[in-house]
Amino acid sequence: MLYKILVDFSHEYTALNVFRYITFRSFLAFFTAFGVCWWLGPRYISQLIKNQWGQSVRDDGPQTHLRKQGTPTMGGGLILLGLFVPGVLWFDLGNRMVWGVLVVTFGFGLVGFVDDALKVWKKNSKGVPGKVRLLVEFAISAGVLTFLVMQDVLPTQLYLPFFKNTSFELGWFYVAFGSLVVVGAANAVNLTDGLDGLAIVPVMISAATLALFAYVAGHFEIASYLGIPYIAGAGETVPVAAALVAAGLAFLWFNSYPAQVFMGDVGSLSLGGFLGISAVISQNELLLVVLGGVFVVEALSVITQVASFKLTGKRIFRMAPIHHHFELKGLDETKIIVRFWIISILLAVLSLATLKLR
Repeated sequence: MLYKILVDFSHEYTALNVFRYITFRSFLAFFTAFGVCWWLGPRYISQLIKNQWGQSVRDDGPQTHLRKQGTPTMGGGLILLGLFVPGVLWFDLGNRMVWGVLVVTFGFGLVGFVDDALKVWKKNSKGVPGKVRLLVEFAISAGVLTFLVMQDVLPTQLYLPFFKNTSFELGWFYVAFGSLVVVGAANAVNLTDGLDGLAIVPVMISAATLALFAYVAGHFEIASYLGIPYIAGAGETVPVAAALVAAGLAFLWFNSYPAQVFMGDVGSLSLGGFLGISAVISQNELLLVVLGGVFVVEALSVITQVASFKLTGKRIFRMAPIHHHFELKGLDETKIIVRFWIISILLAVLSLATLKLR
């Protein structure tokens, strides 16, 4: 951790005290991650093409997607690489919450990597069996949350958004609840990742919003003023979020329509897992339903479609997830993507309003 070394010399060079500030290190993490990902991007994509790591497109999907067959996948690995350098330089790796976020993010990324690899090797859109994938995801989430609770760094209370001083003590049941939040967020983002740039921008917006919540929750005076729970150490997850947002921005450089690379499950699961664990650490589990409304609607569209077909034999949507429904109705892909981005921004502003409304 370079910043720790620099801080050790701050008694001799007072200018180095700036590295003590989370905000300053967050800016450094942001630009470091963006620079690393933007520089590595072309080389990373070239290696994917060289090794023939191409996307397998669903046969029953929109016909316009057939032209995307063979586009390099697993681009989410680039985002995870972008977290490594700023992690060594600017993250507080002595903070257990930081490790919790990193373990979930990279752990879910590993699950996604195996899933993507199997899809490429088998040349179809099926990877790890769903039940196996969910089991591993719950194991990672439960393990991390159990550790944080046992270390007394993670509260086990559930706070209600829009209500001041309203909470419920869940005790050890919180581990199961928190794991459900993390796994649900990961798979919701995974379902949303179906159009060029559709998932990454809402992820960045949600991550930036949760970073702000984590910062105020980790600052005793601000938390007290706003009437939100104070969580010691939560602020140190902000540089991680800043790096992830920047890595996502660099990824968007290559993922914007028409995409040069897809994030794959290695990206969508790790990013979704990050949102879930960030919401848990900042005690905004229920607010994530509002903030990640785009992901929630995408997931619900699949659930209701499957349930309707099994119960009645009829489909509610022309195709699920819902972005495919809009495609088949004739809406241009770019218009769908940008409108989902706009909705994500509106939901982020609404979520931030709870800081003063509670």
